[in-house]
Amino acid sequence: MTNSMNGKQVLLIIGGGIAAYKSLELIRLLRKAGAGVKAILTRAGTEFVTPLSVSALTGEKVYSDLFDLTDEAEMGHIQLSRSADLIVVAPATADLMAKMANGLANDLASTCLLATDTPVLLSPTMNVRMWQHAATRRNVETLRGDGIHFVGPNEGDMACGEFGPGRMAEPAEIMQAITTHLGNGPLTGKKVLVTAGPTCEPIDPVRYLANRSSGKQGFAIAGALAELGADVTLIAGPVHLDTPPGVARVSVETARDMMAATEQALPVDVAIFVAAVADWRVADATNQKIKKQKGAPPPTLTFCENPDILATISQLPKKARPSLVIGFAAETENLIEHATAKLQRKKCDWIVANDVSGDVMGGEDNQVILIRQQGPESWPQMSKQQTARRLAQTIADALQENQK
Repeated sequence: MTNSMNGKQVLLIIGGGIAAYKSLELIRLLRKAGAGVKAILTRAGTEFVTPLSVSALTGEKVYSDLFDLTDEAEMGHIQLSRSADLIVVAPATADLMAKMANGLANDLASTCLLATDTPVLLSPTMNVRMWQHAATRRNVETLRGDGIHFVGPNEGDMACGEFGPGRMAEPAEIMQAITTHLGNGPLTGKKVLVTAGPTCEPIDPVRYLANRSSGKQGFAIAGALAELGADVTLIAGPVHLDTPPGVARVSVETARDMMAATEQALPVDVAIFVAAVADWRVADATNQKIKKQKGAPPPTLTFCENPDILATISQLPKKARPSLVIGFAAETENLIEHATAKLQRKKCDWIVANDVSGDVMGGEDNQVILIRQQGPESWPQMSKQQTARRLAQTIADALQENQK
C-alpha cells in the first residue's frame, strides 16, 4: 500500500465518539500510502482526541472553528470541502449523520459537508439502539439515496457494555474503502460475478420448493469485492436484503433463471457461486392451484434435475472460463471430505465449505474452510462481513500472484 495514493488529498472529519482514537491510526495509514490529510475536529471530537495529536500525524493545521477570521477570509470551509479528492467522516456519529440528512450547517464539519460536491465516505459509530432507531435508519436511507458511501458499522462489544451493530469499522477496513473510492483498489478493473440466496422452484402458482439460505454471506461477499474496486454483478435469488453499495444486482427466482443470468453476465474474471441452488425442480408444475380433494391421495410430484451452474461455468472452454471459479459447499457432515469431492467433481478452482447444521443459514456468523488444490485452510469463526472481506482479499492476492 506504500505510496499507492501519491497526490491524493483526503479531508478527514473526526466526530465525537469513543472510537475517535481509531482516526489517529487511519491518518497514519493514509500518510504511509502517500495521501495528504487535512482534518476537521468537531468540538465533541476534542473530548476524545486532541488537536495536537491530530496535527502531529497529519503534519497540517487542524480545523475546528467555523468562524475563524483568518480561515474564513479565504473562504476556508469552501476550500476545505472542495480541495479534497475524498471526504471521510470517521467516526460518523448519529448527530453528524442527522445533520447531513437534513441539510443542517451549524458548525464547520456540517457546513463543509453541505458545501461540497466531493465524494463522501461515512464510518458510523454509535450505541446499537441508536443505530437501530427508526430515525437513524431513515437518515441512512436518505444519505444512501444522496450518493453517500458507508463502511461499517461492524457488530461487536460496545464501550457501553452492549453488543450489536454500531462499532466503527477498523482503520484497515476504512483504508480499503478509501483505496477503492480513489480508484486504487487491488481489484480495480476486474469483473466479478457473485450468486447469492436460494432459488424457488414452483409447484403451482401458490406453492414452491426452496431452502433456508438467507443470502447474507453472498451479499457480504459482493459488497467486500466492490470495496476492493471490483465491478461486481450480484445475481440474487428471492431475499429481502439491501443491495451493497457499488454492486449491480440482478434478481431471479428459479435455478434456470439464475443460469440464464449467469451466462448473460459473462465474461468475468472471477465467478463466485454462493447461492443455494435447488438441485431439482418439479417437472410438471401446473398453471392452476392444486386442490386438496377429500379422501383423495396427496398429489405425486415428478422431479427433474436443474442445471448445474457451478459445473457448467467451471468446464467452459479456457477462453470463455473465468480465471477463478469458486463454489460453496453447505454440508452437515464430513465437511472436508464432501467439499473436496465437490471441488474435483465440479472442476472449479476453490470451494468454500461450511457446516450448516447449526444456525449458519440466517445467522450473522460463519466458520468456513477454504479448499484449494493444495489442501484445506480452516478460518476462525467470525461475522459474515469479516469472512467476506477475508475472502475478497484472498481473491485479490491470488489474482495479483497469477499476474507475476
